[in-house]
Amino acid sequence: MVSESRDRSSALSKNSPKQLISREAIRAGYRQGEEAVIALVEGLLENLEQLETRVMELEGRLSKNSRNSSQPPSDDGFGKQTKSLRTQSERKAGGQPEHSGQTLEWSSDVEQVVEQRVAQCEGCGGLLAQEPVKAVYARQVHDIPPVVLKVTEHQAEVKGCPHCGLENQAAFPAEAKSVVQYGARLKSMMVYLMEGQLLPSQRTCEVLRDVLGVTVSEGTLYNSRTQCFEQLEPISNAIQAAIVASEVVHFDETGLRVNGKLWWLHVACTSGLTYYFVHGKRGQVAMDAMAILPSFEGKAMHDGWKSYDGYACEHFLCNAHHLRELMFIWERYGQPWAFQMIRLLCTINRQVREAKDQGQSTLSAEQTQSFETRDQTIVEQGFAANPTLPPPLKDTPKKRGRPKQSPPRNLLHRLQTKQTSVLGFMDDFALPFDNNQAERDIRMMKLKQKISGCFRSPEGAQMFCRIRGYISTLRKQGSNVLDALIALFSGHPQSLPLHQAEQ
Repeated sequence: MVSESRDRSSALSKNSPKQLISREAIRAGYRQGEEAVIALVEGLLENLEQLETRVMELEGRLSKNSRNSSQPPSDDGFGKQTKSLRTQSERKAGGQPEHSGQTLEWSSDVEQVVEQRVAQCEGCGGLLAQEPVKAVYARQVHDIPPVVLKVTEHQAEVKGCPHCGLENQAAFPAEAKSVVQYGARLKSMMVYLMEGQLLPSQRTCEVLRDVLGVTVSEGTLYNSRTQCFEQLEPISNAIQAAIVASEVVHFDETGLRVNGKLWWLHVACTSGLTYYFVHGKRGQVAMDAMAILPSFEGKAMHDGWKSYDGYACEHFLCNAHHLRELMFIWERYGQPWAFQMIRLLCTINRQVREAKDQGQSTLSAEQTQSFETRDQTIVEQGFAANPTLPPPLKDTPKKRGRPKQSPPRNLLHRLQTKQTSVLGFMDDFALPFDNNQAERDIRMMKLKQKISGCFRSPEGAQMFCRIRGYISTLRKQGSNVLDALIALFSGHPQSLPLHQAEQ
């Protein structure tokens, strides 16, 4: 009898709230005795606990936005997020006195002078053409000349040798491989507009037609992109090897739509280098195929995705993620320890920046010890406010892995067990406070997806990743992207300083 009541209560716990229990079921349990009633109530309490957990989870999702989670700003809707973790600066708004500024300067190299003559008096109408000039005032207009397509015809002579009779033909230059083709500058412009400025192929054709007066097909664009991709292979391999040899490298990954399916874009970067890699997987299989982390022996900065832990390098966590999670806990759960941890992390970061500005390489031992003690104290306060969830009832099926805990307790567990990875920037000034470098490098790739929707094939995604990684590296190193692409198509690629120190 008791077992039947327990079976009934467990079955009831799986029903929706409107079907929890009927009056007849309550009366039946009452007639069956005390144990049946207890089992019935336990089932109801278990169901109520599950519903409360579900409500908390759903309310937590609704409370998340780009400021307190990793949710992108595009998902915030029309509501403005005006709160910020930044403290108010003592400086006034606008340009600062020490800033040199940028303005259009007077040029001494003038290609054309247009004289504006005075022919007639504005007062009486008298003729002034023969009168002497008393003064001349000048103004300059900086503009570009009309852009037109230039066609160069290469003619190769053929001469016969009077001695042996052999006919000799002059060699055509490298850019004239066929009878008619586009030159390096126009091909570079195609790639620059598509991969550098993220224009779709159709709009690229429109720009070339409107600006240059040249009509090209989308197939021509793709052929130029394929040629650029192939010629960049040794440069891309060199960038990859330089990142493996770097001291500090940022890692991140994000979803990318390829042929209608979810793929993953992985990035490994420094302040001077960028390497992108696209793969159908997000975890260690893709990271192994990327061929950077398996050989990397430096310091890896990432967001704590568990797949990174499978590599032997030193690991450090992004505190921008921690600040967002702490802000969510402070707003959603109202727990003071989260706000105190935000203040502590921001204070440490400010102290580190000030020490760097003063030429110091480390904080003092007293400062470091004080910050670590405060960190431990705040974490202990957090655990006190978030005790371990009670174990499930005896009749509840056991689940594999660590029992599920609340978001505050999960974050506290990470802050406690990985304190060295969280506060690494405090002990080693070569380490950044956050992983914003990788997030900035990924942001433009997401913009490409928003503009074009998705990639039609894995090959197209791979081409874009290699070319975009090269463009990102050029911009980080202050090189002119268009000039570099022209040199690449001309067969003389620019050499890059591949050993860049972390800023």
